Amino acid sequence: MKHSIPINGEALEDMTGTQAGCVTKYFVALSQLFAHLPFEGINQATEILVCAYRQSRAVFLFGNGGSAALASHLACDLGKGTVLNGNRRFRVLSLTDNVPLLTAWANDLHYEHIFAEQLRHFIQPGDVAFAISGSGNSPNVLRGLEATRQAGAFSILLTGFQGGKASPLADLPIIVPSEDMQHIEDMHLVISHAIFRSVRDAISAMSVTDGP
Repeated sequence: MKHSIPINGEALEDMTGTQAGCVTKYFVALSQLFAHLPFEGINQATEILVCAYRQSRAVFLFGNGGSAALASHLACDLGKGTVLNGNRRFRVLSLTDNVPLLTAWANDLHYEHIFAEQLRHFIQPGDVAFAISGSGNSPNVLRGLEATRQAGAFSILLTGFQGGKASPLADLPIIVPSEDMQHIEDMHLVISHAIFRSVRDAISAMSVTDGP
């Protein structure tokens, strides 16, 4: 039975077949992408993060727009979601969250330096930078990866398309093989959750005697 949705006293009919077909097409294409994800790289990223935790290294995440939101999201997952059984805390920070500092660097220097300058304050050899960029071409992500390399730290890049200019600058590029930005961003969230769950499970399995 069809239903109508009243809007401003009028009845808006259910989606037309064309609209419903577009929605279905989106999910079908997205589901087909799962089989082509770079699982080896995703597993390697998990191993790098677990190693960083074991060695008390810090992890710094950054990106723009939806990728900035994901950087904050993953930092929350890794920072809070891994607090288990009295274990030592995971040192994780999103560089997208301090708005006054971001705007200060953007205003006084240039927007493309907003991540690199923050990294130069904190990042040490052996730390991990986790960059997220759908296109792989964001100038501030490129500068952040360059600063990471200069500091002797390790870099993970979560990107799409062909990897963009950022891919050669990253130690571990994880490229979602798609030309659709929304599909790329969908998969970035899925990959981030998979990495978090794997890291959390690894930390949970560690003995609480590792120390605070």
